[in-house]
Amino acid sequence: MAPRGKAIGMISGGLDSTLALALVRAQGVEVKAINFYTGFCITETQRRKGGRPDGTVPANEALRAAADLDVEIEYVDISGPAYLDMILAPRYGYGANANPCVDCRIFMMRRAREIMEREGADFVFTGEVLGQRPKSQRRDTLRVIERDAGLEGRLVRPLSARLLPETIPERDGLLDRARLLDLSGRSRLRQMALARELGLTSWPQPAGGCCFLTDEAFGAKFFDLLDGRAAAGEGRHLDNDDVVRLTAGRHFRLAPAVKLIVGRTEAENRVLEAYAGGRALLAAAVHAGPVALLEGSPGPEERRLAAAIVARYGKGKDLDSVEIEWREPDGVVERFAIPPLRDEALIERLRIPSGGGAR
Repeated sequence: MAPRGKAIGMISGGLDSTLALALVRAQGVEVKAINFYTGFCITETQRRKGGRPDGTVPANEALRAAADLDVEIEYVDISGPAYLDMILAPRYGYGANANPCVDCRIFMMRRAREIMEREGADFVFTGEVLGQRPKSQRRDTLRVIERDAGLEGRLVRPLSARLLPETIPERDGLLDRARLLDLSGRSRLRQMALARELGLTSWPQPAGGCCFLTDEAFGAKFFDLLDGRAAAGEGRHLDNDDVVRLTAGRHFRLAPAVKLIVGRTEAENRVLEAYAGGRALLAAAVHAGPVALLEGSPGPEERRLAAAIVARYGKGKDLDSVEIEWREPDGVVERFAIPPLRDEALIERLRIPSGGGAR
């Protein structure tokens, strides 16, 4: 039997997008799934670092969902300069942290529209639920996203379709509106019941999203980085290597234009070494401990403070002094002994976010 049109499904692999995929497929529509890589996905970052702290490696849920429902999937990398520029200056602003959710959805859906046109597809669909997220899934915001993405009438939200205006594929008979849903709000009880009905047995538990930009501690590091660049006279800028460094280590602001990142694990030490990018590298010369990166041009006081912090987090933290190796980007290496920093109040003041936050 010939398919009733073709659709592009934006899927994360979570429960909602998996159900949306199943609902559209059940109506005989050919589906091509797409999954976007932004550089800010928590589980994708964990995979690239070799796994979680407990040693487990998270699955790529979008690939799993596409395989379970036997649909083609395209992995779309949007992490380049245009996406980062959007994050630096979102037209519709940030959410509670560094999350430009509305602008991010528009950016993704514009790419989805391009893929729709390239594939000769009839519409795009998502797993969005009306009212589930406070910034990007309000009724008025859903309309803005659809309009600004150039998808007016061709963007279907199958889980909430009966609460939203009729779309072109519904009007043209590609989708039966009566077989779509009327979900709203944050509860997922109906979704879980439907998943059991459809025989879907595996999906990740909802945990507030998979994006570092929604995380409070990450947001503090993000804005601190931009403020530090501005203080150094460099302007507020961001690249993909910055994103990697923001996801690794403990971060300390030693001066307006001087920042220290201290690894917490062997994996993070490797990341910091690989992404030093013209920054000084610090580590204890003899005792096991963290690798640290220093960004900026430190004076003598910041150099001593950075070395003392590195000593504080290594195996020599209880000694009177620890020998620290300081390696400049040009290859010059200096060694000197320093007492580990034991002023916990000062450590907490310097840490980003101040007061501790994510460790």
